[in-house]
Amino acid sequence: MDTQVADGVDAPVVEEPAAEPPGTRAVGVVLLVGGLTGAVVSLLLLLDELALLADPTFVPSCSIDPVLSCGTIMKTWQASLLGFPNPVIGLVAFPVAAAMGALVLGGVALPRWAWWSLQAGTTLGLLFVHWLIVQSLVVIHALCPWCMVAWVAVIAMFWFVTVHDLRAGHLGGAPAPLRRHGWGLAAWYLAIVVAIVATFPAWAAGLVGR
Repeated sequence: MDTQVADGVDAPVVEEPAAEPPGTRAVGVVLLVGGLTGAVVSLLLLLDELALLADPTFVPSCSIDPVLSCGTIMKTWQASLLGFPNPVIGLVAFPVAAAMGALVLGGVALPRWAWWSLQAGTTLGLLFVHWLIVQSLVVIHALCPWCMVAWVAVIAMFWFVTVHDLRAGHLGGAPAPLRRHGWGLAAWYLAIVVAIVATFPAWAAGLVGR
């Protein structure tokens, strides 16, 4: 600890903690809301999938029409990539993200390793989500409404955590003063919407025409 001389007496100098980069509170909000939302939809999906396993005639709550059909997706191998229902992963990961968001909103200065863990977790989630998007659009040809809610949550959490880590210099290099980054996230969501419309043009036209 550094000291300074005051009236001939060495007095300890209290070092101020490093200031959090701007937008840290927004990251906490996104993690908390996204984590809670993802946990809820994961639970709903798991309950429906278990009901479908018990009764093949069961119609999941998010099976609305031939395109918005969770039941179609739940019957594929992609719905249990690791040998168990995918929502189990969400039930483990999303509450952790929500807890981290609550800590940030509570004013807790997370150590760098915690931000690295969030970065790794959201990156893995992002890769998994985009694999599911490709499978839904290209292979299965069906959409799961609850899954799409989880897609939105994971992408937002990845985006805000990455921006925060770049601003704080957690990813190496000097801190990057990123501002007005929301347009990038909006463009990302728009690209997914365009891909959905391009895959199901007649269905999308029907939605507009209703």
